[in-house]
Amino acid sequence: MNNATQRPAHPAWLDGLYAVTPDTSDSAWLLPRVAAVLTGGARLVQYRNKSHDAALRREQATAIQALCRRHGAGFIVNDDVGLAEELGADGVHLGQGDTSLCVARQQLGPHAIIGVTCHDQPALAIQAVGNGASYVAFGALFPSCSKPEVVSAPLSLFAGLPRLDVPCVAIGGITAANAALAWRTGVDMLAVIGGLFDAPAPDEAARAILAARK
Repeated sequence: MNNATQRPAHPAWLDGLYAVTPDTSDSAWLLPRVAAVLTGGARLVQYRNKSHDAALRREQATAIQALCRRHGAGFIVNDDVGLAEELGADGVHLGQGDTSLCVARQQLGPHAIIGVTCHDQPALAIQAVGNGASYVAFGALFPSCSKPEVVSAPLSLFAGLPRLDVPCVAIGGITAANAALAWRTGVDMLAVIGGLFDAPAPDEAARAILAARK
């Protein structure tokens, strides 16, 4: 494990339910659902929007960050290190094709949360941890409506993971109905998109996913 100044601990945020926003321009639909999942117990929210409308993304991210602050939750931005820096977000999440972890760390500083997508490859997680990642994410755990094209990371993957010394996240197709199976992998966080935001009552879905953790 790297020096603590490179990978600070955020135990309250990097444990439990991790909400990832769906890609939408409809802020009137999105923001009440973010508030609901936070009320339901989400401890970390990742703002994900691949739109080229920078003003929309800044507006949505600012509003979501304010909701997170109100609920004492962490707020990170998907991929866009510049936006995260501009807003003073708690960090970023990086895919394998995004900004490098080392560049993001240099730009955001030693205390930023930086998560890395590792798909189904423990070797990518080991590399990310060595470079100072705050957490690593594996998925898709189940078939995902949000990202149907992503690589599958089977439940059995987690049993064979080496000790990584950072929190592990499972993502992909997780809902209240299958959350118990996901928690049994031993991960620290479940990252959920559709299972929260497409639910009739996102706050109740959040509570149900957390209640499935035994």
